[in-house]
Amino acid sequence: MQQTPMHDLPNLDLLELVPAGVERVVEAGCSSGALGQAFLARHPGVEYIGIEMVPEYAEVARMRLSEVVVANVEQMDDRSFDVLNPTDCWIFGDVLEHLYDPWKTLARVRRSLGDGGCVVACIPNAQHWSLQALLNVGDFTYQDAGLLDRTHIRWFTRKTIIELFKSTGFEIEEMGGRVFDEPARAQALPAIRSLAQACGHDPDEAERDAMPIQYLVRARARAAA
Repeated sequence: MQQTPMHDLPNLDLLELVPAGVERVVEAGCSSGALGQAFLARHPGVEYIGIEMVPEYAEVARMRLSEVVVANVEQMDDRSFDVLNPTDCWIFGDVLEHLYDPWKTLARVRRSLGDGGCVVACIPNAQHWSLQALLNVGDFTYQDAGLLDRTHIRWFTRKTIIELFKSTGFEIEEMGGRVFDEPARAQALPAIRSLAQACGHDPDEAERDAMPIQYLVRARARAAA
């Protein structure tokens, strides 16, 4: 399957979630290294390691980051994974939905972090109003990028994102949706409200959860009981 095209626009909203004072950051799926480059411009003393499975993308990222490992984060052996630790913060910027088993990967990260480390992530919203509208007419056509990126393997909503992190040993300490100006949304939301109400659910919640195109999350490793 063709990989998502290399991107060069950093998600600055995601960077705002990286806590102050980190000394070592690992970004899974770093692509061109644009996000890390923007981070290091603000925090030049931090060690920023990228993991990238496409060698051509990794070569570009090497010019920008402290180090780049060419690997699929899901397939890294224990020795390769362990050298990334200790790490203060892992970044998954629009990556978890591309993994076959993001639960297993996050649980592995949790075990490596120890208490107090964190993960920051950006995750597409499968409950977005535009996807609901397309499903309503049976049009689920994959695309090269966006919510219907053909390389997406997993799909998440606000509720299942919360469960994803909770079930893998994290507590979400900050979560918010990225909502953009979408004029067509106003026509779809009344129908979404009506369907929720018809199914016995809260229409206000259904409308609210249909608006973000992505969710931004910072989750802290939960202390062992």
